[in-house]
Amino acid sequence: MSYPASLQINTPDRIANWRPLVQWLLLIPHHVVLSVLAVVSSVVGVISWIVILFTGKLPAGLAGFQAMYLRYSTVVWAYAYFLIDQYPPFDFDTSPADAGRSQTSVSFSPALEGRNRLTVLLRPITVIPAYIFNLIIVVIATICIILGFFAVLFTGRWPDGLRRFVVGSHLVSLRYFTYGLLLTDEYPPFSMD
Repeated sequence: MSYPASLQINTPDRIANWRPLVQWLLLIPHHVVLSVLAVVSSVVGVISWIVILFTGKLPAGLAGFQAMYLRYSTVVWAYAYFLIDQYPPFDFDTSPADAGRSQTSVSFSPALEGRNRLTVLLRPITVIPAYIFNLIIVVIATICIILGFFAVLFTGRWPDGLRRFVVGSHLVSLRYFTYGLLLTDEYPPFSMD
């Protein structure tokens, strides 16, 4: 793993044509949970920022929570965009390595010790270019998801190029949030690979 966050989405060859129409309804409980986890993740992010500034270390418990949140949200969104057909588990495992309970695998190598306090102090500023890149990719991915919706609805398959772009957008977002939520000091690459 070259970057401290990795993503693998195993998209099935065929997806049931009905999924784009009703799959989002099945995710209502997950979106409620994600809303709560997003608020807690923001608070944990601020606490992590303060702790790293004073100690130069990220406690494993805080890193584990952020890893769990990012993994859970990535799996839920992969299902929401009908990239996977297996219903996402309510999995709150805080280990950095993915346990393999889903068609989506998200693993982390968080930097717990020897953190650069200056880059952490300036993180709210240094993350801006990565945010802009992520935003542009997400806007384009949204268009791809709309096109993919109709492709899956009528053919039962994602066009390969659209699917690769949407999966790549998930990777870009994962790297951005891994950096923004202080799991690493390594700047996210401006790449979808």
